[in-house]
Amino acid sequence: MTATLDFVAFIGRAVLAALRVVGEVSLFAIEALSHLLRPPFFWRQFTRHFVEVAYFSLPVVALTALFTGMVLALQSYVGFARFNAESAIASVVVLSVTRELGPVLAGLMVAGRIGAAMAAEIGTMRVTDQVDALTTLSTDPMKYLVAPRLVAATLAMPLLVVVADVLGVMGGYLIGTLKLGFVAETYIVNSWSVLEPMDVISGLVKAAVFGFVIALMGCWCGYASKGGAQGVGQATTRAVVSASILILALDYALTAAFFS
Repeated sequence: MTATLDFVAFIGRAVLAALRVVGEVSLFAIEALSHLLRPPFFWRQFTRHFVEVAYFSLPVVALTALFTGMVLALQSYVGFARFNAESAIASVVVLSVTRELGPVLAGLMVAGRIGAAMAAEIGTMRVTDQVDALTTLSTDPMKYLVAPRLVAATLAMPLLVVVADVLGVMGGYLIGTLKLGFVAETYIVNSWSVLEPMDVISGLVKAAVFGFVIALMGCWCGYASKGGAQGVGQATTRAVVSASILILALDYALTAAFFS
């Protein structure tokens, strides 16, 4: 009986802790978004972070998408050849990349790079009292540190996903035509024939949501960090892990909303 009560108490504490974190993150997001409705807006901070997300994340996102498209085409051929369905490879590649793999893989790559950087930068400012110094200088830390990052990541992620979609489909095209022997014109026609505007739009909407989540978790984990260098390291880890999990969970929710 005691063991059962201890187990129930453990579950209850875990649920309450999870709800507390959800509440804190939600209030943090609402406060950050409220600052977007009130001037001033720090355009220099926005530009710096937009370039950081959109431009400096481009190589890792591009390489990931290119090789993913190539592997997807190769593995699809191996599987479809058993059922004489090789003609469906172009359709599978273009739909998989635009709907799922493009936004999800780009989000995970950016979470590992940008989410960690945001958490480390803000966390370092927090433990060295630079955040408090901003308040002393009559500058709202949420408006200066958080709001520009949220807008920059939300707007930059769809641009990265457009590049990821193009390169992912190109990777499948290269493998299909150069290695698997498909006719280039036929491969392109098969790709365009199944692609619909909603396939691309759903991926771009996912990308914007993922960008917001990445910036939100990076900023929140950094803003809540404490305990010196060790605390900053823990905040960086939490930012990447939490953003990655939320990306996968939200991907399912958005896919169900778009294509149910």
